[in-house]
Amino acid sequence: MTVNHPRADGFSAFVVTLKRDLLVAFKRRNDLLNPLMFFFIVVSLFPLGISPEREELAEIAIGVLWVCALLASLLSLDNLYRSDYEDGSLELLLLSPHALYFMVLAKILSHWLVSGVPLVLLSPLLGYMLALPAEAYPAMIGSLLLGTPILSLLGSIGVALTVSLGSRGLILAMIILPMSVPVLIAGTLAVGQAMDGNPVGGHLAIMGAMLALAISMAPLASAAALRISVN
Repeated sequence: MTVNHPRADGFSAFVVTLKRDLLVAFKRRNDLLNPLMFFFIVVSLFPLGISPEREELAEIAIGVLWVCALLASLLSLDNLYRSDYEDGSLELLLLSPHALYFMVLAKILSHWLVSGVPLVLLSPLLGYMLALPAEAYPAMIGSLLLGTPILSLLGSIGVALTVSLGSRGLILAMIILPMSVPVLIAGTLAVGQAMDGNPVGGHLAIMGAMLALAISMAPLASAAALRISVN
């Protein structure tokens, strides 16, 4: 008789959940494009609404990019558990014998891959539109690569707490936005240091520590919140 190792079961559950969520996400192309189009359109409006002068745009570029990335991530978060809750598959997920941590982590990773990664890939183009200095691009991309998964991890907690509510938009924003402020500050400071010609390793290290802590704690908090919300 063979005995499956718990870690092997957890990894297989992680892979299956990730594949399933990615497949569902790519079947809903509108849900994929909405945050990306929101990010592009809102950032594009700032040169029209403030000033087309490159000096003025460069001063606000990174703040605009980070705030818009946060709002675009918030826009896509509602899809994290909503469809699973509505079709009943979330209850089956909670009843699964596999560790809920790994399955929640897989769902968060899927959300980041379909919403966060496209934002990171689009950011250099939008940075160019906002006259962001060339020396700030590596720091911008690095901070977004570290920061956007943190936003998905923190957002998962808010979505899990409100998944059973009918109208949850404002409540979700009130839960997630305060938790996201440190990420926003660290990301903008890192790029600001790069624009001034200073090293950014310290700020990126802080964001890396935030990411490690979020990976450790956010799926556990999300799993507990899902059990409370669904039961």
